[in-house]
Amino acid sequence: MQWRPDQPPETGGLYSGRGVLQTLSGPDSGPQKGCLDPGFFFLQQSVNVGPMARKKPTRGAPAHPLAEPLARIAAQLQRLGPGAPKAPSMVAADAFVWHPQTGELDPVGQVNRVPLALLKGIEQQMETLLANTRRHASGLPANNALLWGARGTGKSSLIKAAHAAVNDELPTKQHMALVEIHREDIPTLPALLTILRRVKRRVILLCDDLSFEGQDTSYKALKTVLEGGIEGRPENVVFYATSNRRHLMSREMIENERAAAIHDTEPIEEKVSLSDRFGLWLGFHHLDQATYLAIVEGYASAMKLPIKKDALTARAIEWAVTRGARSGRVAWQFVQDIAGELGVRVKL
Repeated sequence: MQWRPDQPPETGGLYSGRGVLQTLSGPDSGPQKGCLDPGFFFLQQSVNVGPMARKKPTRGAPAHPLAEPLARIAAQLQRLGPGAPKAPSMVAADAFVWHPQTGELDPVGQVNRVPLALLKGIEQQMETLLANTRRHASGLPANNALLWGARGTGKSSLIKAAHAAVNDELPTKQHMALVEIHREDIPTLPALLTILRRVKRRVILLCDDLSFEGQDTSYKALKTVLEGGIEGRPENVVFYATSNRRHLMSREMIENERAAAIHDTEPIEEKVSLSDRFGLWLGFHHLDQATYLAIVEGYASAMKLPIKKDALTARAIEWAVTRGARSGRVAWQFVQDIAGELGVRVKL
């Protein structure tokens, strides 16, 4: 077949109102000739397809024999097609993990968390985050929070513990949901927020160990979603992130950007503005020995470990020296080791 633009049909062609699609075999190719009128398709039974074919059928004219079958096919296709997206059910649990490959929120039956009372040395950060979380749970304005600082100092543990503690203060029907999005899935954050916008529950959205390297530009999607976009952050969602970096990028990355820029501040201001989207900045720092030992003793007491305090203290100090750090994570790993040695099952 060939397309003949801006030429009226003569015989055996498809007419679109601006040209003819005609068979190469000529007018004698067959008895059925096609004509395509704007907005309406029908079969012309005559050999000559002229201007009369484009006229609307007169009132009372018999319906085309294919009209009813085509209507049934259209109705069937409409039933088979996807309907309007529904808000996901989030009643199965109080915590979920976002899987962008399937577009689903996978419920987590048992959250890996430490009770709030066992978190030592971060009392000020705890009170600030609890107050913000309680406001969010009550439907009041609340800020996005960035918990930054040294490794293993209780940043993600505090978020999970605060979520559980505030839920314990609320009736079951008012429990908030904790939704975790992995760092590598940040580009799908707009799609996740579109889903959460339709959910009736209050949601804490958690991204653990958030940071950006090299030429990674996914931070732009996060920056637009948090503040500044047309839709903005859903009213029922607050975003909590943890990072080892105050501005979510390494010092080397900042220096490289500054060295390559015509104006020193331009690229840095663009990327640092991401951390400005978080209304709360909570810093976490290395522990002194007294706080480290208090954490160890708190864990040992909660697990009811049958070991004397002097022996526990000596071994805890030795453990920290071999690890080269004192932190809540190091304390937890030490107590787990002692519990396994003493044959005590860990239950908090």
